[in-house]
Amino acid sequence: MLEQFTQIGNDARTELANITDAESLEAFRIQYLGRKGSVTGMLSMIGKLPKEQKREGGQLANTIKKEITQAFEALKAELASSTKKSKPIVDVTLPGIGTGQGKSHIISQAVSELLEIFGRMGFDIAYGPEVEDEWHNFIALNIPPEHPARDPIDNFYVDESTLLRSQTSTIQIRVMEHTKPPIRVVAPGRVYRPDTVDATHMFMFHQLEALVVDEGITMVDLKSSVNQFIHTFFGADTQWRFRPSFFPFTEPSCEVDILWVDKSGNENWMEIGGCGMVDPNVFDAVGIDSEKYTGWAFGFGIERLAMKKYGITDIRNLFENDIRFLKQF
Repeated sequence: MLEQFTQIGNDARTELANITDAESLEAFRIQYLGRKGSVTGMLSMIGKLPKEQKREGGQLANTIKKEITQAFEALKAELASSTKKSKPIVDVTLPGIGTGQGKSHIISQAVSELLEIFGRMGFDIAYGPEVEDEWHNFIALNIPPEHPARDPIDNFYVDESTLLRSQTSTIQIRVMEHTKPPIRVVAPGRVYRPDTVDATHMFMFHQLEALVVDEGITMVDLKSSVNQFIHTFFGADTQWRFRPSFFPFTEPSCEVDILWVDKSGNENWMEIGGCGMVDPNVFDAVGIDSEKYTGWAFGFGIERLAMKKYGITDIRNLFENDIRFLKQF
């Protein structure tokens, strides 16, 4: 049996010498030094030795266990030290890695600038719901039931009498319902139309609506306000024009075009919105005396204003959330 003790010691030393990782070392511990391990088990075998061999067997078993245990602990410490050295050293005195600072979306930037411009011109700000009823979206704006603008193919209807607003002119109606002239408000907001998406059209976009109502308001006031706004927002050398048009809620009506220069240097006129003098039928619908008061209104597409100012050629870039594009503004 003493030879068996010696063999267990030799086997343990040989196996320990070939161990290079912590996982194998733990397996060795269980096999040899665990509660049921081979080295530990020698101590329980001493009682089975003949009386004259017990003393020698006990000394041998204890010597082997002590030697293997010491070798095990030494290798364990060596592997732990090697693992620590392999990990990257972190210098806590170095500056940390920044997380980056967020900023307003280009549309939010444009809205803020537009409201600031009109604020300096004496306009208040008004807001309204994006889900509207037919009265505010059509009827009060002089758009009768048979008008093609009310066709379901051109609107996002929620039910028979409710829809996502197709224009921020609905805010004009809500303001005039509850405010007596003089009125001078500007209203930004999202609008929804099932347009085919291309470089200049989206099914959801933003409008900036303006309304002025008072005694003696004329087209001269409208043109001077639009001129002041355009030259403040785009620059004094910006070319723009009125183009005769038709809208049910204004008479006379115009569309406003700005000269657009693409990346190739080609010049084209781009429509940015419509405007005109408030139709008397609209005043009658909201209870304002159309014999005493006149007014003008316009609705401009904010995306197109931003595109013209910043040289953006495709409206879809504003909604794709590509950080490489957005971080430029």
